[in-house]
Amino acid sequence: MKNLEKGSIKLGNAWAFYDWSNSVYNLVISSAIFPIYYGALFKIKGIDQLTFLGINFEQNALISYVTAFAFLIVALISPLLSGIADYVGNKKKFMQFFCYLGATSCIGLSFFSIENIYFGITCFFFGLIGFWGSLVFYNSYLPDIAFPEQQDKLSAKGYSLGYVGSVILLLINLFMIMGASDSKASMRAMQNSFISVGIWWIVFSQYTFYYMPVTKNNNKLTSNIIFNGFKELKKVWHQLSENLVLKKYLGSFFVYSMAVQTVMLVAVYFGEQEISWSDDEAKTKGLIVSILLIQIIAILGAVITSKTSSKIGNIKTLIIINSIWIVICVYAYFVKSPSQFYVTAGFVGLVMGGIQSLSRSTYSKLLPVTNDTTSFFSFYDVAEKIGIVIGMVIFATFNQLTGSMRNAILFLALFFIIGVFLLLRVQIQLAKK
Repeated sequence: MKNLEKGSIKLGNAWAFYDWSNSVYNLVISSAIFPIYYGALFKIKGIDQLTFLGINFEQNALISYVTAFAFLIVALISPLLSGIADYVGNKKKFMQFFCYLGATSCIGLSFFSIENIYFGITCFFFGLIGFWGSLVFYNSYLPDIAFPEQQDKLSAKGYSLGYVGSVILLLINLFMIMGASDSKASMRAMQNSFISVGIWWIVFSQYTFYYMPVTKNNNKLTSNIIFNGFKELKKVWHQLSENLVLKKYLGSFFVYSMAVQTVMLVAVYFGEQEISWSDDEAKTKGLIVSILLIQIIAILGAVITSKTSSKIGNIKTLIIINSIWIVICVYAYFVKSPSQFYVTAGFVGLVMGGIQSLSRSTYSKLLPVTNDTTSFFSFYDVAEKIGIVIGMVIFATFNQLTGSMRNAILFLALFFIIGVFLLLRVQIQLAKK
């Protein structure tokens, strides 16, 4: 472990490189290959529904509900864990634990099957918890290792590295899948891709863990501070009443992030179920190509967003991005052909990386001067996760009741509209300062 000064280029690069290591989960597992693999399992069995825990679920509704439950767990445990990490001073150890939990769960997904559904769903569940749990501590490092004027650029660099790294691994996996001699070999190649994600995540994260600072203190963990994280959230909530700009920004973030994360989590499931592909091979190729398109354009989108925010400000840029998301949701309701889906994917890529990167750095810059960054970012992450839970439950319920994902996508546009309205209030508040 090297002790590098705050603001150093090497420390910033080491922090950003964690996006390179863990974003392969977000692309290969959440967005690209696993949704295709999951849909193929049902097609092979010739079924559209599955009984799980005694309840009959639409195939995509099941995975949406499991996703929502995983995010609920993350929202509940992250304040507890961040409170302990702040008190004991070992946030890096928590970040490592969730990293390894997520990575090993990805490897376990290689055994996912309809017959082995409970084990497979468990691995999917803990993969989500590992990925998002590690991000609680990863995000909280940003104000610790970079000065405010560095944070927009560094945050964008992290997302850009994540897109590049994940695209590289996806291309490798795509080569294996497309080179398969038959459908059985193709399924095996997809299973191997889940293993590759786990290995990639573990190996490349070591660079980040080597350089991330450790805050050491002599505090010992006792029963009195187990729930310290929730006390810290309460303290943060009271501090927000004295910081109206930050409070209003968090409100807007909660609303629009609910829709952003839901769209990104279900995009490929939507393409797999709602788009009229000519055959199964065209579907697999088309979905993976669309994901690659999103990732490549997202690199450009993150850079454009960073440059735009430096010229007109973060809030105005977020208002523009949310307005584009509104158009995307409305357009997606009418999308049926592969070409229309590709157009939608391109616009999603343009605003996906930008809104994530800028949201994180905007929050970081609006924080009051404090050493307790983990608790503030825990509050940020809890707001994001609860929003995702609500978004996924709404989406899954629409899908379960109507058998179609289109109505749910259209409904999400409402959250972006509200997000724009709330961001305008933030801009007004900033103008008063």
